[in-house]
Amino acid sequence: MEAFSTTSRLIRIRSRGQLTLPQDLREALNLDEESGLNVFRVGKVLLMTPKRLQRASLAAEVEREMKREGLTLDDLLKDLKGQRKRYLAETYPKD
Repeated sequence: MEAFSTTSRLIRIRSRGQLTLPQDLREALNLDEESGLNVFRVGKVLLMTPKRLQRASLAAEVEREMKREGLTLDDLLKDLKGQRKRYLAETYPKD
């Protein structure tokens, strides 16, 4: 799996509010059944990080990955608009 990806993955929420992260994501992030995740709400976006990360270190890590990948904030925002359109089309299909 790529170190940094903006590829969308559909994860369904089950009846008791549970979700399952795909195995390749769990392996890439070294997550197991004992791992904890922090969940942040940023507007209408949920951001999940391994529990060991804190907000300041998360921001620094995101910034490093963006620089490494040659991405700007505008690149992420443009991709976010596309992801939102795709999400809305999948969630509310026009019959």
